[in-house]
Amino acid sequence: MDRLIELGPEFWAAALETLYMTSFALVLGGVLGLLIGIILYVTRRGGLLQNAVVSTIANLAVNFFRPIPFVIFMAVAQPFARAVVGVGIGTTAGAFIIGLAAAFAIGRIVEQHLVSVSPGVIEAARSMGAGPWRILFTVAIPESLGPLILGYTFIVVALIDMTAMAGLIGGGGLGAFAQIYGFRQFEPVVMWAAIVLIVVFVHFVQLLGTTLARKVMRR
Repeated sequence: MDRLIELGPEFWAAALETLYMTSFALVLGGVLGLLIGIILYVTRRGGLLQNAVVSTIANLAVNFFRPIPFVIFMAVAQPFARAVVGVGIGTTAGAFIIGLAAAFAIGRIVEQHLVSVSPGVIEAARSMGAGPWRILFTVAIPESLGPLILGYTFIVVALIDMTAMAGLIGGGGLGAFAQIYGFRQFEPVVMWAAIVLIVVFVHFVQLLGTTLARKVMRR
């Protein structure tokens, strides 16, 4: 316990790094994933803007990058992170790579929830003269908003887990703190303090996401 008190500043700094990486990755991955998901949805066969070429390319990209284990993806994406954010290691680089990796998973989740919207609702909008983009933004996305919130909640929980692995490229965060000051120095109290705070973060995100989704779906 004394060791944990001694490491108090490092512990809270690591907590802030975890929140920073998660927030950065969520914004980047969330925006890119939404765009990918919309492209997958509107260009699919029978979609609002059916396009076999674009649909094939988008699906190939998602199916290629999504299965890559994150540890390997970090190594592969480091040069790209260095070109975009200026560094290949550190908290910002880790957050960028996490967001990039998450975008492909988010894209598939967005597509799946948009596809689940009742075809009857889409056809009703078409019969009223609504164009593809109007149907997308006023019918498809609003109808799937509740499930989308739950999907994004699941991704945020995964992002928090991924920040722990980002410590391998100097990303910092609670995962790196638990490894360096807890596991490697045989300090179980320090390690479990980091684990408990990660669990608290996950629980709060899950509770918030579930509450928002419930409110949206009751409308």
